[in-house]
Amino acid sequence: MATRMLGRILLGVMVAGAMLGGDRSWAASRPNIILIMVDDMGFSDIGPYGSEIPTPHLDALAAGGVRFSQFYNTGRCCPTRASLLTGLYSHQAGIGHMTADQGVPGYRGQLNDHCVTIAEVLRQAGYFTAMTGKWHVGFEHGVTPWSRGFDRSLNLPAGGLHFSDQTGSKGGTKLFKNGQQVARDDPQFDPPWYGTDLWTEQGIRFIDEARQRDQPFFWYLAHVAPHFPCMAPEETIAKYRGRYLAGWDALRRERYQRQIDSGLIDPRWQLEPRPEQIPAWDSLSQSEQRRYDDMMAIYAAMIEEIDNNIGKLVSALRNRGELEDTLILFLSDNGGNAEAGVSGRYDGQSPGDPHSNVFIGRCWAHLNNTPFRKYKHYNHEGGIATPLIAHWPAAIQPKTGKDGWIRTSTHVIDLMATCVDLAQAEYPDQIDQRMITPMQGQSLKPLLTGEGTFPNRTLFWEHEGNAAIRDGDHKLVRQGMGGTWELFDMEGDRTEQHDLAQDHPERAAELQKRWREWARSAKVLPKPGKKKSKKAKPAARD
Repeated sequence: MATRMLGRILLGVMVAGAMLGGDRSWAASRPNIILIMVDDMGFSDIGPYGSEIPTPHLDALAAGGVRFSQFYNTGRCCPTRASLLTGLYSHQAGIGHMTADQGVPGYRGQLNDHCVTIAEVLRQAGYFTAMTGKWHVGFEHGVTPWSRGFDRSLNLPAGGLHFSDQTGSKGGTKLFKNGQQVARDDPQFDPPWYGTDLWTEQGIRFIDEARQRDQPFFWYLAHVAPHFPCMAPEETIAKYRGRYLAGWDALRRERYQRQIDSGLIDPRWQLEPRPEQIPAWDSLSQSEQRRYDDMMAIYAAMIEEIDNNIGKLVSALRNRGELEDTLILFLSDNGGNAEAGVSGRYDGQSPGDPHSNVFIGRCWAHLNNTPFRKYKHYNHEGGIATPLIAHWPAAIQPKTGKDGWIRTSTHVIDLMATCVDLAQAEYPDQIDQRMITPMQGQSLKPLLTGEGTFPNRTLFWEHEGNAAIRDGDHKLVRQGMGGTWELFDMEGDRTEQHDLAQDHPERAAELQKRWREWARSAKVLPKPGKKKSKKAKPAARD
């Protein structure tokens, strides 16, 4: 308690000092920017997108800002982080898969020398740059936050760590502050801590440093939650035990109806049926239902903890007089995670605590991604669709109600272009003798402010042989390298229930050709060759 009190006193001194400085002449035209990305959260897991989990602070951001109904990620954690940070398709940045170096340009497992990060660009424009949370774009290869433009950082090399005293498969995870390894139980962090609190509270301290220097700030807040192993404070988990005994069948129908009622989805879009591998809830025994209920209670608690920290962040901005001039963007890195299969994992004496190992599995991922098909890894909508909430009181007029959704197709590659535009920064053509790959995205400013136009363009995806192209209302998508291409009308059937490829073979062939041209140009091809390896136990996939 003494340490906590001292920390509060010191923080108060910093805040008081910060409030004395500067004329803030930059604030009139260049906002602070906070990018908040959560890990493995499905499309429908927060209140504005249909969830039963209470998220009052995200609800308030949405009510005071704008909501995007058709924003996309890349379907997997590392590629999405690479695209977010660089404004490139992930293969162009060097991370077409994960962080293993597979020996070909699109799959080196680290950000390459032909890309720049948002932090590198905005720092040159006078921004104070900070990141907290999960990095996972090549730390083991020497690509670190402090080497790629961040003035301040508190980060994990990858993810999976939620508690300071966590054990198990992620128990050896290291923590780094401003380029130096620090003990997880270092007194400056007031242990024991829960990670969702830590990333937020340290980021607020970094904001205070920016204010002392009278600089606008860019903060990349990369939450580790709700990624496996799923764990949360027991008092939060306890709130949700019993709430999921209604089961995934009923809860999915309820989310679907709320999505229709809010205008998020078109009632013509049929709810993706429960796959036959997932059992009907009523077919389970009472003990099985209690097990599944507790798994989802842990996950819901993680969402609540994220939302609580959104509230903490917003209050900190408001108390410092920064909320009006700060653009907050909230999204997820991929769709809900079906890894660990139908049964999921539920290991430990007290599942959800720092010594347990819980994966919610495919059954609950089916709920997470309501109303869509598939999950993380895939390029069907369940893998690549994410919420995006944008809040910026100085420039965004709130859009609410059924007609208030921004329905334009947008993508994580657009975040770099947006930051460069709003920060009045210059994206470089080259650095030293290195040519820099041009940005692939477009600024979201016209959609955020209603001023200017957002040109139509085609979007592309590839991950693990899964592939897709979206051009206007047509989407061509493939599951796996040898999969059959399917064609869908996103305007009338975004849940991908009616394959039109046989009805429109010429359109399907045209889109397939365009996807292959893009794949060659964006370093999707050549793909890495298969390597023989010794048989080993299968590991959990990140």
